Amino acid sequence: QVQLVESGGGLVQAGGSLRLSCAASGLTFSMFSMGWFRQAPGKEREFVAAINWSGRNTIYSDSTKGRFTISRDNAKDTVYLQMNSVKPEDTAVYSCAARRLGELSISKDAYYYWGQGTQVTVSS
Repeated sequence: QVQLVESGGGLVQAGGSLRLSCAASGLTFSMFSMGWFRQAPGKEREFVAAINWSGRNTIYSDSTKGRFTISRDNAKDTVYLQMNSVKPEDTAVYSCAARRLGELSISKDAYYYWGQGTQVTVSS
């Protein structure tokens, strides 16, 4: 049974930092590209960042590029999202997702497995 469990969310002031983690189990982690998505109240789920199986290739949304960094530790079956210089508009539920080997994708439909999400709230 595949499980993706996010942690690290919380309340942070604008300009601050937060680090999210996503621990995977039940799958061969190194065979999956991983992505982070977010969903704010009343909005569609949107792409944040993705990383390939080796960690060598990454992509970001325009709104997070330069502020967020995605990374992974295949020895720990964990993917991370370092969030710096956060803004109130970053407030959302952040979810990680897994996609079998292939090109990186910004489409939520390309991902097979999803976590439940962790809430990030940025105060102004």
